[in-house]
Formats: sequence, C-alpha cells, structure tokens
Amino acid sequence: MKQYVVARPLYSEDAFADEHEKIHRHHKTLRHHVKQYFTCDLKRAKNAALSLLPFIGWMRIYQLKEWLLSDIVSGVSTGLVAVLQGLAYSLLASLPPWYGLFTAFFPVIIYFFLGTSRHISVGAFPVLSLMVGAVVTRLVPDEGPPINITGFEGLTSDEQRVMVAASVTFLMGIMQLAMGLLQVGFIVMYLSDTLVSGFTTAAAIHILVSQLKFVLGLVVPGLSGPLSIIYTLEKIFVQIEKTNVCDLVTSILIMVVVFIVKEINDRYKAKLPVPIPIEVIMTVIACGVSYAFNFRVIYKVDVVGRIPVGYESPMAPNMQIFGETAVEAFPMAIVGFAVAFSVAKVYSVKHDYIIDGNQELIAFGASNIVGAAFKSFAASTALSRSAVQESTGGKTQIAGLLSALIVMVVTLAIGFLLEPLPKSVLGAVVIVNLKGMLMQIREVPYLWRRDRPDCVVWVVTCLASILLGLDLGLAVGLGIELLTVVFRAQFPRCSVLANITGTDIYKDRKDYMSIYEPEGVKIFRIPSPIFFANIDFFRGKLVEAVGFNPLRVLRKRNKALRTIRKLLKKGELQMTSKGLLLTSSGPIEESEDESNMEELDQPSDFKDLPVQVNWNSELPANIQVPRVDVHSLILDFSAVSFLDISALKGLKAALKELIRVEVEVYIVACDEYILEKLHSCKFFDDEVKSSMFFLTLHDAMLHILEKHPVNSEKTKVCEKVITTATIHGNQCNGVSSLRSRDKFVHGSEPETKF
Repeated sequence: MKQYVVARPLYSEDAFADEHEKIHRHHKTLRHHVKQYFTCDLKRAKNAALSLLPFIGWMRIYQLKEWLLSDIVSGVSTGLVAVLQGLAYSLLASLPPWYGLFTAFFPVIIYFFLGTSRHISVGAFPVLSLMVGAVVTRLVPDEGPPINITGFEGLTSDEQRVMVAASVTFLMGIMQLAMGLLQVGFIVMYLSDTLVSGFTTAAAIHILVSQLKFVLGLVVPGLSGPLSIIYTLEKIFVQIEKTNVCDLVTSILIMVVVFIVKEINDRYKAKLPVPIPIEVIMTVIACGVSYAFNFRVIYKVDVVGRIPVGYESPMAPNMQIFGETAVEAFPMAIVGFAVAFSVAKVYSVKHDYIIDGNQELIAFGASNIVGAAFKSFAASTALSRSAVQESTGGKTQIAGLLSALIVMVVTLAIGFLLEPLPKSVLGAVVIVNLKGMLMQIREVPYLWRRDRPDCVVWVVTCLASILLGLDLGLAVGLGIELLTVVFRAQFPRCSVLANITGTDIYKDRKDYMSIYEPEGVKIFRIPSPIFFANIDFFRGKLVEAVGFNPLRVLRKRNKALRTIRKLLKKGELQMTSKGLLLTSSGPIEESEDESNMEELDQPSDFKDLPVQVNWNSELPANIQVPRVDVHSLILDFSAVSFLDISALKGLKAALKELIRVEVEVYIVACDEYILEKLHSCKFFDDEVKSSMFFLTLHDAMLHILEKHPVNSEKTKVCEKVITTATIHGNQCNGVSSLRSRDKFVHGSEPETKF
C-alpha cells in the first residue's frame, strides 16, 4: 500500500497566518462592475455580436461537404414530423389544426439566428400546448359565452381562441426575453429533474385524457381548472355508448402499428440509416383511405377539414388578455424554457459544444413574440422531434431551417391533401408518443429506495398537477421541492467523529469498528451551512453530542457557589488541610435565592473563596452539580459554507456557555470567508478568542493531546499511540488512553509522522 509522510509544524489559524503571508487582493467595487459593464471596445462589441447571434459562430466553421447532405436529410425528415405534430398539438391547444403549422415555421426561423443549440427542433410541445389549451378554454369555453374581453366583438369562436392563444404566447415570450436580458437563466436550476419528471408525467395523463374524445369520436367540451380531468372523464363515460366505431378502430390500428414500428426503430437504430417515419406513413395512408371511403360523410368522422392556403396577416396582442393570463403565462415560460434547455444540454454534451442558458431564454422569448404576432401558439421543443433531427444526422440548425421550409411548402401549396385526415388519427399519434413520459412512473420505486424526499417531490408534483391543473401543480411541486431543501438544510445529519486507527483521518464513530477517542475529547461535525433556521437545531445536537447542557451546568455551579458562600459566612463550612469541611450536623439546603438570575449565566467567580472548587469531586454539604467529563470540544466546520448574523450570535452564545463550564472549544477547517466575516462582525472577545481556530482537525487534536497528556501509569494497558508529530522543532509524543468499540489494541504500532 502506498504511504506518505508529512512533517510540519502544528498550525492554528493564527500561527499559520503569522508564518505565511497572504496576498492582499483588491476586490472590485459595485461602481467598478457598473463601469466595466458599460465600457465598450471592439473586442467586447465582437463578443456581444457573437453572443447575440450565435449562428455566426457555427456558420464560420460549417463543413459544407461533410455536413450539408446530413442537414438536408435531417431537415426533410424533421419537417414531415413537424407538420404532423403541428396539426396534432393544435388540438391540445383547442385551436384549428393549421395554426400548428404556423408554430412549426415562425419560431424556427427566429431560433435559427438566436439559439445556441444546434440540434433541438423548435415548435409545438405537447405540455405547453395543453397549458395554452387550458387558458383558451377558460376564456372561450366550448359551452357558454366567452369572458368579456374588448376585441372579441365580431369574431368567431375560433378567431377568439386564436387571439387568446397568440396573446398568452406573446406575454410568455416577453417574460422569457426579460429573464434572458436580466441574465436569470439560472432560474431553471430550481426545477429539479425529479420535479420535471413528475410534472411531465402528470401532463402526459392530461394529454391522454384530452385526446380520448378524438379517439372515441365524442363531443366533449374542453374544461380547465382544478379537477377538470375528473369532470372530463365523467363527461366521456356518460356518453361512452355514442362512441364512433370507425374512429375507435382507426385509432387503435394507428396506435398499434406506430408503437410496433417505433420499438423496431429503437431496437435497430444502430443498423437503420434513418428511423422509419411511421407517423408520416400512417398519416398519408389514413388520408388516402379517408378520402377514398368518404369517412366524413358515410361514417360521420370528424376530419381536419379545410386548411387555408398561405399565412394570415400579423395581429397585435390584446392587452386585456395579458391581465387575464399573466398567472398562467409565467409557468408556461418556465416550463417551455426548462424542457428546451434540458434537451439542448443533453445534445451539447453529446456533440461537445457549449450552450448559453441566458441566450436560450432570449432566443425562445423572441421566437414566441414573433410567432405570436403571426398567430402561432407557444413554442418549445418536442423530445421526439428533436430526436428525429439529431438521429437522422442533423449537424446544425440548417436542418431546422429546412424543416421550416417543408412546413412552408405544406402551408402554401399542398395543405389541401391533409383535409380528409381524421382527427382521431392525430389523437392516436399524440397518445402513442406519450410512452416516454408515461413510463417515467417507473422512477417512483427507485426514488423511494434511494431518496425519499425526492420521491415525495415526484409524487406530490404529479398528483397536484393531475388534480389541480398544470399551472397550480407546478407551483405546488416547486413549493414542496423548496421545502425539502429547507428541511435538508435545517435538519442536517450531525455526527460525532473519532480517529481511524493509525491515521490522521476522522470519521463518524458509528460507522467504523477500529476507532479511538481520547478521553475527555469530543469531535462534532455539522454538514451544512449554519443560519437562522437551524442554529437552534445545531445547539440542540451539540448538547446531545457532549452529553450535558452547559447552561444548566453553569447555573447549577453558580447556585452551588452561592450556597458555599452562605455556609462560609455562617461558619458552618470551614477551610481545613483536606479542603472545605462541614461543621454543622443539621441538614443543609441548597440556596433557593432566585434574585439576580442573570448572574447565574455569568462565569463562575472564585475570587472571595479560600480554595478553587473541583466540580468533578465530591462537594461538601451534599451539594449536587452535574459532572462534566469533557475537557475539550472540536467543532468541524469543513462543511459549513456560510453563517448569517443570527447564527453568529447563537454560535457565540453556545461557545461562551461551554467555555464558562471549563470546556476548551476548538473550531477547525473553517472557510476563509467565514473567518473574515467573524473578524468583521466583532465575534471575538476576552472569552471567545481567535486562537481557538485550527487549520485542520488533526492539528487541533495534537494540540489537545499536548495540553492534556494522559498519565500512562494509571492505565493497565498501553493503548494506541495516535501520532508522533514535530511541533515547533520539539518532538512531542501525544499518548492517550483511547477507546475501541470492541477491543483494545495491545503493543506498539509503527510510528507515523504527520
């Protein structure tokens, strides 16, 4: 086994600072940062342009011969899928199908110039589409009049819904753009993978229920709000006997075929040059069969219907809708960005390039603003569509641009071919693509075994999102997640450490067999920041670790001193060669004088007594004081990243209580930032001194062993020698009576130098 030997002086923080001079660093002031931020030169202008327009960076290194063909194949494949998903996800948004084609075109063009990911496919995302649909059906319900909005006058129901969807998308884009400009892309970090998994699973269940009406061919009004999924299922089962058999059979056939071929794609993806575009193939077949057998007339099948040729004129958002939908727009902005950034991060790691979270916010914000102006709805990225773009060989967003051109061709020229497509086919395609999200439920048993707080976050987020709706469910999930973080920080797993035999390593005394502890020494470790919420917990655990309450002991000692002084004054207690001797034969009661209670919390004062009282010996007059067997306490601060003002006050009070009952306290491995804060906050005084801080835990232990050597003559067995160290040029052997959990180690061990 490899070994290392270190011989160095024993360092306290003060000794180390005296011996090693620090470099004084000039920290930049706020004024300097502001000045630097607004300073412009050629280099900063160039970097700003490359940052704002990332496509310039990868276009300069574009390998035309190697990448162009791959991008063309990828763009065509992704474009065909984007057309189908655009039509399908429009149904989730409660909009006419062709508006999904707008969402697959305008945001893609803007993202091409502003986005930093080279592989994600921008467009409709089922979860966002469903959230838009909830807003649309709330303001323009299927049954009953729409909400009173200025601007709805003279518009059809579909036009009103398009206005709502475009306005909420515009507001969502403004929020994303603002967050990007304010450089708050880190906000997505508050959405853990567990929370997103639970949320998207609930969204998949909502999507599944919302598509049942198309699969069954039923007329079910769109509902939103808490328990809407329950009410929707109720309306479906009430009229289940009215199911359109043609729609049901078509949907089942589509789902079975698409599912089987997708499984084949996954199993043989290494051998297939490109995945089989089964959704597109089945859609074309369904269109042909529906047209040939006139499903719309003969079987009363609800079809896509007329798809207008070309694009509609841009429109301004409705400001009144902004006020009605602001609460829903914010979670949409967060979810849209979080999902897109997560997918982009996966592909950036796989293909070794960097993405910028803040620039992604700007890109999606601008994409949604421009798209909303042209009547598209909320855009993010669909996992399946991005997988198609990457797996078919896409190298850059040239593939995305070509997919937008395919969508444009459909919109301007051949959209009429999709008019006989049954909506049940679109519903079936949506449902079969939910497999990945629905299978996330398999994570629950794993989370329960490995991390139960995370499991609680998953389950609560999922259930809340199912029952309360996606917007409220996300808020509940985020609240539970933050509570788990607070819970972990407020109630950390504190531990008492012990030395591992023959090393300078210290571990939890409960976890190892061969451990040794010097008598009278406790090592306490808290593995978290100390702040206002957990300072009381910290003090409670500290009392539990040392085995006594220092404040209670101090008060008992001061009460005992009051009694001793009273007995001396009465002559009932006299000083002899053997110490204090009780001369009275009657019962002596402990002083019950409760005046000046604050004096009981002050250090014990022996100045007017003829002898120093040994509190661990038998006291006269049957005075009882709790015994304190600990003479030294080491606090391991290696995992303490910060202290706030409340923690500073609580820590200082705890240290003073321990020092006043004659326990020497040492703090080790304290962060430099915390030390500076302690000095700046006037933490040190006559009782709490900077000399209690040591560089490492082993330095403090050696200092204690030097200061409190154990009399080896009192021990029958020579136990483990913890270390031999060179301290300030003198060889000092720290020999201590140490504890082993199951056995004593006899004899001498090879000497180890530290």
